[in-house]
Formats: sequence, structure tokens, C-alpha cells
Amino acid sequence: MVTFLAGGTGTPKLLAGADGVFPPQETTVIANTGDDIELGGHLICPDLDTVLFLGGDDLDRETWWGRADDTTETHDELHRLADAADLETGPRYLPADRQTAGRPIARWRRFSGIAEFMLIGDRDRAVHLTRTSLLDEGEPLTAVTRTLADAFDLDRTLLPMSDDPVATIVHTPSGPMHFQEWWVARNGDPPVEDVEFRGSAEADPTDAVLAALDGPVVIGPSNPVTSIGPMLAIDAVERALNGTTVVAVSPFVGDEVFSGPAADLMAGTGVEPSTAGVAASYSFADAFVLDEADPTELDRPVVRTDTTLDGPADAARVARAVDRALGVI
Repeated sequence: MVTFLAGGTGTPKLLAGADGVFPPQETTVIANTGDDIELGGHLICPDLDTVLFLGGDDLDRETWWGRADDTTETHDELHRLADAADLETGPRYLPADRQTAGRPIARWRRFSGIAEFMLIGDRDRAVHLTRTSLLDEGEPLTAVTRTLADAFDLDRTLLPMSDDPVATIVHTPSGPMHFQEWWVARNGDPPVEDVEFRGSAEADPTDAVLAALDGPVVIGPSNPVTSIGPMLAIDAVERALNGTTVVAVSPFVGDEVFSGPAADLMAGTGVEPSTAGVAASYSFADAFVLDEADPTELDRPVVRTDTTLDGPADAARVARAVDRALGVI
């Protein structure tokens, strides 16, 4: 049995070709929920859903977001209505007193659905509506995720990092904003001054998460700040990682990041944006998988390979390197 920590696209891209090395029936994935938002009353869990759709062979692998060949009629009509009514568009937070009212799982991350700033497909929206309805019926997020995993015939065990809300807030010269506003609506602008994981001090992992962290853990090449950082901000999760075997795959080659905003976020939080910075962030990691062109020397065992993840064959190669790294610890 092995457990992957997943967020963004890095770890899912690794999982996309890992079945021959890490059989899905023997694999647990713990997904980041700091990126979650409530949009128009529906709870959207991007990192859970990427793994859900991947395992259900329904993921849009062009964007690594949403469902393949989805339609967008509802999204398009929301924008038409906003334009026709001359409503202000862009990310529209609900009022401050509404951020902590209503369903607790959505606190600090509530947006109006008017001219929604994220592209939500029609079949994708059905997942969010079902999730939110089950939460409103009193089910915790872990149980709801299990129900959705059954609907997609998922072989892997998929767990949210907590049933409690944690919101990733990016602090900028223009003020604080949720990560999804900063990254999706503003394309990573303005500059990052700090990143806050709001609610992490009050959040606890479930018994299922702690049990999954008792065995070998793999951290794929996900963003160490906003994909893995919300998990590490939960004290019990970090303690568990310090007490188990961990292999991490760097999302960098030296100081060059493969994709996404990891470099800007690391620099903004005072961490060197590089493989060395990732290693410093993951002090609990016992070994690393680095690209064969990465010049970084670490004080822990390293397995090198081509860490490019452009398809299943690449993912299988990196998965084999992860397996070798687990074997040298």
C-alpha cells in the first residue's frame, strides 16, 4: 500500500501512468482542499475532482481540469445574463458576514455565481451540485467523496485532507485574495507577499487520512506551497509525515519549474524557488526523485530520471523511479 499527496496537476499527471507500478487497488490519494471554493452555492473541490475524473477516465487531459468533452451552456448563459443586466463581472466575493455563515465546509471562500470566473462544464456542475446537496444533508466531505468515487468506479481510495475547511489565501499589494482568484481570475498577478492557510489551526485529519499516512507516502511534483502546503499546515499531518517513509518528486529542474505558479509562490513566501527550496520545505522527506539534468545535490538519497510528464509513458518512467527511491530508504 502506498499513499500519494495530490494537488494541482503534478501528482495527477504522475498517477496517470503509475498503475503498472502502484496498482490502484493498493493506492490511496489524499487531495488538497485548500483550493476549494463555493461558487454560486456549489462547493467545488478542484484537486479532489481531478483525481476523481482521472480515475473515472473522464478527465479533460488537455486542461487537466474538468470533464472531457463537456458542454458549457449554463456557464455561457450566466455570462450572457450578466452582460444583458450590466452586472459587474469578475470574482465577486459574498459579504464578509456570509463567509462564515451557512455550511461550515465552505467558509472563507464563498463567491457569487454571477458571471462565474471559473469555467464550469455542465456535467462537471452536476458533480458539484451532488456534492453540495449531500453535504447539506449532513454527510462529511470524506463520505461524500466516497460516494462520488463509487459513481465513477474509482479503484483508488480518494480522501480529502480534512473534513474541516482550510482556505488558501494569497496576500498581495492589492490585498488578500483566495488562491483561485489570484491564479484563475488574475493569472498569478499581483505579486505574492505571503500565503495563509486560513483555518488550518482548527482543522484535523480524519482517521482515514492518518491511517493512510502510516505507510509509505509519495509527494508528486505538485506545487509545494498551495498544493501540498495546506496539508502540511495541519499539525497532525506534518507529525505523521515526520514519522513515516516519504519520497518526493521535485517539480523543478534546478531553479526551473516545469509549470504553474510554484516559483512565484515560493519566492513570495521566502523560500528559494528551486529543488533545493523544495527539499528545505520537505524536511521530513527521506528521499527524492530528481530530473537527470538537475544539478542539485541533496543530503538525502536521490534517484534520477527524466521527470518530464507529457504522457502515460513518462508517468510510468517516473513512477518506477519513485519505486526505486522507496527501495533505497
